[in-house]
Amino acid sequence: MTADELKHLIASGLPCEHIALEGDGRHWYATIVSAEFEGRRAIQRHQRVYATLGSKMHTDEVHALSMKTFTPAEWAAQPDGR
Repeated sequence: MTADELKHLIASGLPCEHIALEGDGRHWYATIVSAEFEGRRAIQRHQRVYATLGSKMHTDEVHALSMKTFTPAEWAAQPDGR
């Protein structure tokens, strides 16, 4: 899976203001900003992202996804060099 394909999967299931991905095709690191994260704990945010991937996680198309999730306000408060 390419970064563009993964980004499209996430964005099609979760309205995002920002998605940044790095990885090697199986192991990914994502930074995701979405208003849907408001009022949710980190585990709930991650579960929401995993839900956008559906069977891709179960079929090993995406072997590992590490992520940082932010609300728009949290993202705006990050220092430069996020």
